[in-house]
Amino acid sequence: MTVLLSGRWSAAEGERWARLLHEAMPEEQWLLQPPRDAAAAAAVEVAVVANPEPGALSGLPNLRLIQSLWAGVDRLLQDPTLPPEVPVARMVDPAMNEAMVHTALWAVLSLHRQFFELQAQQREALWQAPPQRRAAECAVLVLGLGELGGRTAQTLAGLGFAVHGWSRRPSELDGVRLWQGEAGLAPALAAAEIVINLLPLTPQTRGFFDTARLAQIRPGACLVNLARGAHVDEAALLAALDRGQLRHAVLDVFQQEPLPPEHAFWRHPRVTVLPHCAAQTDPRTAVPQVRANLAALRAGQPLMHRVDRGQGY
Repeated sequence: MTVLLSGRWSAAEGERWARLLHEAMPEEQWLLQPPRDAAAAAAVEVAVVANPEPGALSGLPNLRLIQSLWAGVDRLLQDPTLPPEVPVARMVDPAMNEAMVHTALWAVLSLHRQFFELQAQQREALWQAPPQRRAAECAVLVLGLGELGGRTAQTLAGLGFAVHGWSRRPSELDGVRLWQGEAGLAPALAAAEIVINLLPLTPQTRGFFDTARLAQIRPGACLVNLARGAHVDEAALLAALDRGQLRHAVLDVFQQEPLPPEHAFWRHPRVTVLPHCAAQTDPRTAVPQVRANLAALRAGQPLMHRVDRGQGY
C-alpha cells in the first residue's frame, strides 16, 4: 500500500517518525511529501498523520484509513476538508499512557503535600513545615474515565487517595467513587480537593471550565489540566485564583501554544506551567500500533481505536 505521512512537526521529529515507520513496514510505499499529480494521489490508501495542515488529506480518492499518531484527534476532526467517509483511528500508546499517569501522580503529590508552597518558601529562606495529611484525607476527582483517566484514577486509588471519577456515561472502576452525567457533575466537583481534567475535547467540553463551572469546585481546591487548553476559560481561571476560589493550578496545555512570554500564567504565584510535556507519544511503542492497524485494514478486519466522529473521540 502507498502510505502518506503528514504532520506539523520539526524536521528532526518528522525524520525520526519516517525512519521508524519505514523500518517497521518496509513493504509499504511511504510518501513523505504531498502527491504531486493525480496518479500519485490516487495511489494513496492510508494517511498516517500528526495534526496535518488543513486540506492535506483532500484530493485522495482512494484513501481507506486515516491513522493518527496522537491520542487527541480534535484538531484533525476540525478540518472541514477531511473525507467524511474515511475511518479515523486514534493512537493509544502504552508508553504515553504511563507517562500521563506519572505526571498526574506528581501533580497530586505536589499539591497534596504542598510542595509548590515549599518551593516558594525556599526562595524566601523560610523554614516552615506544613502539616502532613494522609492520602485518604485528600479527595481527587478525575474528569474523563477513558484510557488515560481510568488508569490515572485507579493508580491514585491504589496509593490510598480518596478518588472520585466522572464521565458522561456509566463506568466501572474498582476503588473509585463514580459519578456520571450532568446530575453527577456538580456534586463531584464540590467534593474534590484536586480536580484532574482528562476529558476529550468535543463541542460539549470546549470552554468546560468557565466562571460558573469553576465556582462549583470546592473553595480552596486545585485544578490540574492535562487535556486541552480549550477546556479552560483562562481569564475565568485567573480570576478564580486571584480571589482564592482555587488554591493552585497545574497547567500543561493552553489556548495558545507556545504560551506567550507576556502571559500572566508565567508569573502567577499560584500557577505551575508545563510546556505541553505531560505525556508524549513514544514512536517505539506507537509504531507497532500503526503496523497492526495497517495489517487489519489489509485483512479486512476491525480497526483498533476507531474514532466515533459523532462523539469526537
